[in-house]
Amino acid sequence: MKAAQGRLNDVIRFSAVDGPGNRFVVFLQGCNFDCIACHNPYTINECDSCGICVEPCPEMALYFDVHSRVVVDEDECTRCDICIQVCPSDSTPLSQMVRLDGLKKRIHEVSPFVSGITVSGGEPTLQSDFVASLFGSIKCDERLGRLTTFVDSNGHATRDVWDRLLPVMDGAMIDLKALDPDTHIAMTGQPNHLVLDTIRYLAEWDRLYEVRLLIVPGRNDAPDAVEKTARWLYDVDPSLRVKLIGFRQHGVRPQFADIPEASHEQLATLADVIRSVGIEDLVLV
Repeated sequence: MKAAQGRLNDVIRFSAVDGPGNRFVVFLQGCNFDCIACHNPYTINECDSCGICVEPCPEMALYFDVHSRVVVDEDECTRCDICIQVCPSDSTPLSQMVRLDGLKKRIHEVSPFVSGITVSGGEPTLQSDFVASLFGSIKCDERLGRLTTFVDSNGHATRDVWDRLLPVMDGAMIDLKALDPDTHIAMTGQPNHLVLDTIRYLAEWDRLYEVRLLIVPGRNDAPDAVEKTARWLYDVDPSLRVKLIGFRQHGVRPQFADIPEASHEQLATLADVIRSVGIEDLVLV
């Protein structure tokens, strides 16, 4: 089986906000975007073992191994997140390589209480072989086979990546930061042509569970821009589920903490704009 190991950031055993139902969520380490609105920037890069986090650790749970890599003593670590706060590299020393069987064991422990698995990040498509192996193994497991398998992605992946996942993936939630390519680059550091192609391609295969529109005031919140985005999505699939999410300052990096939060009134106005083009399945967060 391919990719029996993956770079894990963390898991949430029970979540009601990462896809339909109650879900076990796997957060993988590493992302190909650098979003100004990222609320978990410590998942962007892999740890480079610079060691800045070792001395501030109050439990002395971090140390250098014989290969000069920063490692964590799981028995001593209290997950206080000080290492994340002092990291200059948008990373964490707490991410770790995990084996497929070890991760499945954790899923088995809660399987009677969840309806599915969501793999998020970071960006899960960067470890598509591991995700495909995990989903495939779940589908073949007598106890886990009933669980739905979802990916929460920024959509910046080629079709061959999605072709790898389609046979074992029940659905995907895709972020669309901006339809305008220049705005998208300003917000993420990357162009959006792959994201747009991903949305079209997954819709063709009936694997597009929802598209998420994060509204960041002063960046992508102009009503005419939101209307153009809604019309483009309507042309892809008139029945498409759209989730409108307001930017929140919690967790963002200090250099972006002065971006104002999206108000409920602003979201309600933009929701009316989206509905005006014919999109009916709309959720506000």
